[in-house]
Amino acid sequence: MLPKFLTTLAVAASLVSAQTFTDCDPTKRDDCPNPKAVGSKPVDIDFRQGANSFFKLADGTSLKYDNNLGAVFSISKETDAPTISSSKYIFFGQVDVTVRAARGRGIVTSFVLQSDDLDEIDWEWLGGDLTEVQTNFFSKGCTATYDRGGFSPVADPINQFHTYTIKWTPTQLDWIIDGTVVRTLMNTGVQGCAGYPQSPMQIKLGTWVAGRKSAPQGTIEWAGGLADFSDIPFDGYYQSLRIVDYMGAQGATEATAYHYTDRTGSWQSIKVVNGDSEASTSSSAKPSSSSAKPTSSTTSKPAPSATTLTTLSVSHSATANGTVSSTSLTPTGTSATGVSTTASSTQAVSTGAAPTMVGNMMAAGAAALLGYLVL
Repeated sequence: MLPKFLTTLAVAASLVSAQTFTDCDPTKRDDCPNPKAVGSKPVDIDFRQGANSFFKLADGTSLKYDNNLGAVFSISKETDAPTISSSKYIFFGQVDVTVRAARGRGIVTSFVLQSDDLDEIDWEWLGGDLTEVQTNFFSKGCTATYDRGGFSPVADPINQFHTYTIKWTPTQLDWIIDGTVVRTLMNTGVQGCAGYPQSPMQIKLGTWVAGRKSAPQGTIEWAGGLADFSDIPFDGYYQSLRIVDYMGAQGATEATAYHYTDRTGSWQSIKVVNGDSEASTSSSAKPSSSSAKPTSSTTSKPAPSATTLTTLSVSHSATANGTVSSTSLTPTGTSATGVSTTASSTQAVSTGAAPTMVGNMMAAGAAALLGYLVL
């Protein structure tokens, strides 16, 4: 595996290359269709039982299903990028995905939430990294800076299944591994690239080849080198997932769609549609500051260049295998369906093994990635 200083050159921009595309951006057009809502009924999918119509396959995607491993995302050549996208969206919520990442230098496995106006929340695994997973977020497709990515330790994500969770509310975003929070982002109201993801999102799962011969050198280095296609196939396994839609998190009891009332893309401007009626999501809930930057905090020191981060201590402990000594975490089966934290509206608390945060130095390796569309 490449030294961390080389890896950081491109980590935060990795998935932005795959995700900066939308059929219709409601912050640029007024005629975009309303994204359909998951609604009040949680979605539970076990790919060990076969395909599920909740997800649509991208062009060129062909999946197999194993009754022990789940959906098999297989790569045998450079142009392979098996990808599925949910047919419905969540407007804040929780998504738990149990996955075993694809092995192989240059191979990437990804679990992404993305909105029509290109807000984005990411998990990403490199096939040559047996010790870490990468996290990231984007606001409105902004790629002017690349200082938001991070690394979190995880035990052998290539050969072991783990449950990775995104828990997302109007005020706080948690990345969680096997029930333990590893990174938290607070919504402080800042605008621009560091803005808080806040518009309705669909779920995208996939694998792709970053270490391809035609890729920019920065991409190849980030991916660990060129993929070795004499060692195919490179298989990633998505076993199961659970999706809970908070429907704007302002008391809605049902949702069929979400409606952008203007071009701001702010969560307060987006209405919950229930049949033919609409309910505004605006309320007294506000970010903690209109001028401060988002705060992503960990239990260890972030990199000096990550100026938007704050280190905080936490009162409860976590073990290396992802269990905690408190009773605030209640994973059920293979899904962490309930995680409680004690963070206030003005600070972030991250428990468990903390991510290493990535600074502005990666912009050089990131810019060249934007031409490659995967999902």
